[in-house]
Amino acid sequence: MGWIPCSGKSNSKAKTKKERKNTIELQEKPLDQIKPTSGISKTNSTLSVKEDPKDGGSDRIAAQTFVFRELAAATRNFRAECLLGEGGFGRVYKGRLESTHQVVAIKQLDRNGLQGNREFLVEVLMLSLLHHPNLVNLIGYCADGDQRLLVYEYMPLGSLEDHLHDISPGKRRLDWNTRMKIAAGAAKGLEYLHDKASPPVIYRDLKCSNILLGEGYHPKLSDFGLAKLGPVGDNTHVSTRVMGTYGYCAPEYAMTGQLTLKSDVYSFGVVLLEIITGRKAIDNSRATGEQNLVAWARPLFKDRKKFAQMADPMLQGQYPQRGLYQALAVAAMCVQEQPNMRPVIADVVTALTYLASQKHDQETQPVQSSRLAPCTPPRTKRDSERKAQLW
Repeated sequence: MGWIPCSGKSNSKAKTKKERKNTIELQEKPLDQIKPTSGISKTNSTLSVKEDPKDGGSDRIAAQTFVFRELAAATRNFRAECLLGEGGFGRVYKGRLESTHQVVAIKQLDRNGLQGNREFLVEVLMLSLLHHPNLVNLIGYCADGDQRLLVYEYMPLGSLEDHLHDISPGKRRLDWNTRMKIAAGAAKGLEYLHDKASPPVIYRDLKCSNILLGEGYHPKLSDFGLAKLGPVGDNTHVSTRVMGTYGYCAPEYAMTGQLTLKSDVYSFGVVLLEIITGRKAIDNSRATGEQNLVAWARPLFKDRKKFAQMADPMLQGQYPQRGLYQALAVAAMCVQEQPNMRPVIADVVTALTYLASQKHDQETQPVQSSRLAPCTPPRTKRDSERKAQLW
């Protein structure tokens, strides 16, 4: 959930009373104790969202403020057995709020971190406004003295990374249907950021460890500390210091610092490849030529006969052949070198929602072989109609 370096003002018309309720001025200081760093104080944009009744609208409880002692009590003084994970940002603990008995995840930011204060403020501002079934819920925050903590809903199944890589003994492997469900849900969360927020929000740190899983493997995007407001008006990109995680950064962003919505689409393509193949974005334990997932996959995309070789061996051949082909086609489009060749996230959502709806029955459908090139079944009129609907 951590990050590493990886090598305008709104012109909208006067808002209605309802729209004003759902707007945050990012140059304001909503947390009296915090002095925003220059990265925030230079921001003049107004962030608003287009409400969708399906997403719960604006009838949300505002983020609570906690004092440090409440969160220390919730985690039994931040005991080691409550630790869920740690990274460059600090540590995440499982806790139980004494006031409500709610189980929560508490992120304690590293007080010595150079970006900590800025990321804390960005995350509070973003998640106080942005609400969607595929975004993690921010319950509250603590800004006591030099302590910076964020309190989220607890996601009992951990991160997608926990279920794809270095799987602990006894943990259930993800079947094909669950993988497509997770991919479609994560894409919907990203679509909300890109298409419902105004200006759009560029997530900038999409990766498997930032996709958290709730009951039933319901996915939610988390960790918005690196999020940026996207371009407005005639601007095509925003220029920023290159941040993110190696292996997920779009090549043009890594080289120029020019950030666009298509930068997120590239990162999503890498995540989708991980979901399909079970491989890590960067894996230095593999042979030369296979360490970078996208570099390994690109030659294979050109030969449909090799698609079956790309399926995660943990699937044990239990996947629909056409579904694999189509999912790989989506991933291939997302990781195109040229940003303008990548699809918009709304089209990715359409494709993956379709794939997630096509349930694979392991009991009745044949096991696929990765050793032999699979035969393409004869295409029926119904298949052609389906393909037309998908693409």
